[in-house]
Amino acid sequence: MLASLVRGALVPSVMTGRDDDRACSGVVASPAVGEAALGPTETSREIAEHAAHHGAGRHDRVVTILEAALLAIVALLAAWSGYSAAKWSTESRITLSMANATRNAGNTEELAALDERIGDGLVFNAWLGAHAIGNESATEIALRRFRPELRTAFDAWIATDPDNNPDAPPGPQAMPQYRQPERARAAAKKAKADRLSDEGSHQAETGDDYVRITVYLASVLFIVGISTQFPLRSARIALISIGGVILVFSVVQLAGLPAPTF
Repeated sequence: MLASLVRGALVPSVMTGRDDDRACSGVVASPAVGEAALGPTETSREIAEHAAHHGAGRHDRVVTILEAALLAIVALLAAWSGYSAAKWSTESRITLSMANATRNAGNTEELAALDERIGDGLVFNAWLGAHAIGNESATEIALRRFRPELRTAFDAWIATDPDNNPDAPPGPQAMPQYRQPERARAAAKKAKADRLSDEGSHQAETGDDYVRITVYLASVLFIVGISTQFPLRSARIALISIGGVILVFSVVQLAGLPAPTF
C-alpha cells in the first residue's frame, strides 16, 4: 500500500515536470480542433467577406475621385463663363453708348444741314423777289449773301434759262450741283450708329448665352455636391451621371460662343 501511495504522488509530479519542460522549450500544446480552428467553409467565407469589403472601398474611392474631378472642372468652367458673361455685358453697354453718341452726332449734322438749307432758301427767295420786280441792286445784295455751295447751284440753275424754259428746275436747291456735306456726314453717322446698335444687341445676346450656361454649370455643382452626402454608391453614380450629361451639354454650348476680348 505504501508503494501505491508513493507511485500516485510521483506521477503528477513527473507530468508537471514534462509540461514545464515543454513550456521552457517553446513548444505550446495545440488547442482542440473543435474549439479554436476554422474549417474550410468558414475560412472561405471570411476570405470572401474581406475581398468584398476591400472591393467596395476601392469603388467608393473611384466615385470620390470622379466627384472631385467633376467639381474642379465645373468650377473652372463656371468661372470662365461668368467672366465672359460680365465681359460681353460690358462690351454691349459700351457699344450701345457709342451708337447713341454717333446717332446724336448724326442728328446734329442733320439739323445743321437743315438750318443751312432753310437759310439758302430764304436768301434765294430774296433774290427771286428782287429779280421779279427788276430791282438790280437788291438782286446784287442777295447774291452776295449766297453761300459758295448755293452760288454754284445757282449758276447752274441760271444756265437752264428758268425765265423762258418751263422745264427748268424750280430753284437752285433742286439742282444736282447743290450739295450739303453736313447731310452726307449725317447719313454716314446714322448708318454707323445702326451698325453699332446691331453689334451691341448681338453682344448683349452673347452675354445672356453665357449667363444661361453659367446657370447650367451651377446646377452641375449642386448635383455633384449633394451626391457626396448619399451613402448609397448607386445614388452617387446616378447623380454624377446626370451632372456629367449637363456638363457635356454646357461644354458644347461654350464651344459655339465667341470668346470675349481681353
